[in-house]
Amino acid sequence: MSDQPNKTITRLRLIRRISLGLAVLILIAAGAVVFQRSLDETGRATTATGTAPEVKIGGPFTLTDHTGRQVTEADFRGRYMLIFFGYTFCPDVCPTSLTEISAAMDKLGDRAAKVVPILVTIDPARDTATALKDYVAHFHPSVVGLTGTPEQIKQAAKAYRVYYAKVPDKGGDKDAYLMDHSSVIYLMGPDGGFLAHFSHQTDAETMAAKIKSFL
Repeated sequence: MSDQPNKTITRLRLIRRISLGLAVLILIAAGAVVFQRSLDETGRATTATGTAPEVKIGGPFTLTDHTGRQVTEADFRGRYMLIFFGYTFCPDVCPTSLTEISAAMDKLGDRAAKVVPILVTIDPARDTATALKDYVAHFHPSVVGLTGTPEQIKQAAKAYRVYYAKVPDKGGDKDAYLMDHSSVIYLMGPDGGFLAHFSHQTDAETMAAKIKSFL
């Protein structure tokens, strides 16, 4: 008696298992996309049913700008904030990000007056108001540098869910350390609410186009 029917049944079962596995993978991928879109558009993480806890971006802060003036988030109300956390001794990511931000501001033309680019240092020990003043002078004239006490910086970074940590110099020079940190650029609305975010690899044209969509 031929065993062909048994082989056919086995093959069909295998196909069903593969199809089921692919369906599960597709559902997982779709869920990930929905989750990411939710974060991108609202600044908080939710599931499709809205049962996950909110992950808000932004909040109150009290810092000192590069002119030595104390400022809070309220001083920027009515304008869009383009916020980046970095530091003046940063060898690559920070100057690259600020260069793209500056180019994006140029591309906004007259509408750039509605946007204020902000660099919040995560290295307050070295980034004094004077140091920031010298540093931001290399970028778009509207860039504002913010510093503060270690605790003030910690609170601001926490509000924007920014990670940072000191990386000691391998040669033992205590003053030559680097800082490991998040490199996300946040676009906040005139009311201080989260609108969008960019990676440090986002080019000026893409950034400007996204900003224009909110202006």
